[in-house]
Amino acid sequence: MLHRGQSTDGQGGGELAVPMAWLYAEYIADELLRSGDLMPPTSFEFRAGRDALALTVFLSDTEGELSGIRVVTQLETWLSLTAYDQPWQDWVGERMAELTAEAAAAGAGVPTPDLDLAAAAWRWLEETELLAPDLNAVPGGATGEEDGPKVWTPAWQLGLPLGHLAISLF
Repeated sequence: MLHRGQSTDGQGGGELAVPMAWLYAEYIADELLRSGDLMPPTSFEFRAGRDALALTVFLSDTEGELSGIRVVTQLETWLSLTAYDQPWQDWVGERMAELTAEAAAAGAGVPTPDLDLAAAAWRWLEETELLAPDLNAVPGGATGEEDGPKVWTPAWQLGLPLGHLAISLF
């Protein structure tokens, strides 16, 4: 989402605001997933993985240096944040609240295009459900389904392990 009234660095000036930090995070996530060749890039599963990974990349940038980030130095951080036993959903909610509060304190009414796109991705991941294999099903159970039972799963729960695997394969 682009807004008039801000430049690419978030300062005023009547220029078009470009959400560079979010776009860069999304690019990194897209490249990691494509290099892993785990899902077709046109699938909803790929989108879930890309959005979950982009949120991880974007929200883990606590120093505001995303455009200068070196991917290799951040892989361990991203792996630990996306690990199965980590409360990723809670972490995302907390970081989004922190960034929203910081943006509000910086200037009421000032558009934050990066945060707007991150919030849209988070909303999609939370509100969208994808039909996926039931990982909690009893192995070998009689389901009558070819690939086993399937359940509706929040997109973030499907995308997060996909993103984690893509990082591991990089």
